[in-house]
Amino acid sequence: MIRIAGFAASLAALTMAAPALAHETAPMTAQDLVTMPRLGAPVASNDGRYAVYPVTRTDPDSHARTVQLYLRDLADADAEAVALDLGGAAGSPAFGPDGWLYFLSDRAGADGEERSRVWRVAVGPAGAVSAPEQVTQAAADVTGFAISPDGGKIALFGDIARDCPTFGCAPDAGGATHLPGPGDGMLYDAADGFVRHWDTWETPGIFARVFAFDLVDGKASGQGVPLDGPAGADALVGDTPTRPFGGGEDVAWAPDGSGVYFAARRSDASEPTSTNVDIWWNDLSGAPPVNLTADNAATDTLPAPSPDGRWLAWAAMARPGYESDRLVIHLRDLASGETRALTQDFDRSFGSLAWTPDSRWLVATAQDVLDTPAYRIDPATGQVEELDLMAGNEAHIGNVVPLSGERLLFTRDSIGAPPELFLSQGWQQAMPLTEVAGRHLGRLAPIVTRRFSFAGAGGATVWGQITKLDGRDGPMPAILYVHGGPQGSFNDSWSTRWNPRVVASRGYAVISVDFHGSTGYGQAFTDAINRDWGGKPLEDLQKGLAAALALDPQIDGTRACAMGASYGGYMMNWIAGQWPDRFDCLVQHDGLFDMRSFYYTTEELWFPRWDFGGSYAANPELYEKWNPVHHVDKWKTPMLVVTGQKDFRVPYTQALGAFTALQERGVPAQLLVFPGENHWVLGAKNSLQWHETVFAWLDRWLGEE
Repeated sequence: MIRIAGFAASLAALTMAAPALAHETAPMTAQDLVTMPRLGAPVASNDGRYAVYPVTRTDPDSHARTVQLYLRDLADADAEAVALDLGGAAGSPAFGPDGWLYFLSDRAGADGEERSRVWRVAVGPAGAVSAPEQVTQAAADVTGFAISPDGGKIALFGDIARDCPTFGCAPDAGGATHLPGPGDGMLYDAADGFVRHWDTWETPGIFARVFAFDLVDGKASGQGVPLDGPAGADALVGDTPTRPFGGGEDVAWAPDGSGVYFAARRSDASEPTSTNVDIWWNDLSGAPPVNLTADNAATDTLPAPSPDGRWLAWAAMARPGYESDRLVIHLRDLASGETRALTQDFDRSFGSLAWTPDSRWLVATAQDVLDTPAYRIDPATGQVEELDLMAGNEAHIGNVVPLSGERLLFTRDSIGAPPELFLSQGWQQAMPLTEVAGRHLGRLAPIVTRRFSFAGAGGATVWGQITKLDGRDGPMPAILYVHGGPQGSFNDSWSTRWNPRVVASRGYAVISVDFHGSTGYGQAFTDAINRDWGGKPLEDLQKGLAAALALDPQIDGTRACAMGASYGGYMMNWIAGQWPDRFDCLVQHDGLFDMRSFYYTTEELWFPRWDFGGSYAANPELYEKWNPVHHVDKWKTPMLVVTGQKDFRVPYTQALGAFTALQERGVPAQLLVFPGENHWVLGAKNSLQWHETVFAWLDRWLGEE
């Protein structure tokens, strides 16, 4: 069941601060964005009585970040959250079935060494905690963990040599073969597959691995059983959790603790061209794991066994080599082995998956137009029902934790406000549990976001949003936001990077358009950008900007800049050659400039191969058809170029190429390079510098005479 908002609906950002007149509050600044407290994912006790959640705070002077865990009583609507004193740094909390709170900390252990390990405390109703107890003694850093539902075992995640039979070996075991010496040169073999990925050079032989240990009296015991099985010629060699973005969602215990389901993709020479992630099962006997999804050569992910042990659910794509194919929920009867596609007829892609404690329902989230609502799915019939958990728009719902008694714990954020914690009872609209950022937002000028739709390329309905200060008089220059992906969306959600509210607070009207290729509109719309990077998307952006200007006369279309990152950065380079007279300036971040050199220097080759119909050698005509480098003779719009030197997805040489083209043509330009950043700008001080540089650029070209 899909719920679509009406045409050109005028919608205020729902989680806005307390009502205040614009002249009584200050516009939001980059400093406000960087130092805004950030709520993390919640966890709940097994009885559903308590929740623990992390809040990250940033010091306004040093910009150092610290994490504090809080306890919240879910049975008392008026309860105050209690800060937990865990005796030092603590993160990745999880309740065990025994009621103890387990967490990661890099404090000194019993051996006196500082290393990331698992610890635990007993937590009282008022937040009082016992002295922390060390759970793990492993010789390697623990990067994550999962406790079995029966409380008898614990799975530890870490970066371990594949030929190491235990969780950590002597430093020289399985040594760094890519460092043969005597110099510091790194030597890689073509058979190794990835030599670098996202922002890290690979260490051959080292993988993200998971080991299962017995948990006895709160202590991990024994040598541990590797989920990828023993080493050998036919062994599974790959990363679990999957890299670069996999996490705890890739690992799931059987309800009775008899084994573990996990996601992994084989790491070999074909890995850079493969999206074949599989769901594996290890029964902890020491035997090699069993591939449960070997028949599917595309992505299988999010393993989720039902609490009653009857079913295994997961999300699967159908087309190999396509990272943005629709994720359909599949269901396997664990007794018979029978498997079926549960949501095949529902044209949305699910990004999260969880069972209710009674195994009656699956609860999943998926983008739909500009929202990310939660859905209740009947495992018996496959019927999908959208849950109405918020008054007005759902905006972005995430981190859903189903609790007993038809309750849902989740976070919700929007363009107007960062995530807060909510609790729904009886599948009804939820009540807020936190105000992590609310007081900060209350001191800031409010914004309003208006949704609109128009006839885009081929007459298709295309959606967009306009975000601007609420109550501000006078004309506002236009900023056209172009999202990355390209299979993505600037949906109604909070961002700590490309945040429309911060830009709008400068007095600009931010216009975003979900062009052909965007997600949340059905798979055919997402697929429409394939082999058409500079075609329908550019037409949608042109028509969307015109529609926004016609809809809102306050926007001054004679003063306009466009900005985007990744594919959005590509579009800035494409606009510079295809729409050179429209904008006063451009901001191009990590944008593709030369499609041939990009193909031969990026790391995940499945991406260009899918979107451009094969390798460069197989289909050079299409790569060159949409190649911005062929149109630099028409470049004349001032451009700010931004890049991170650790960006291996769109290497920084693409930025240098664009900047060189601007210099040669005498076009006003600036180049901002972050030596320590990847495809994203994540550091607090670097984020401030990014914003200050971008704002200075916009003000330079859009400021009134």
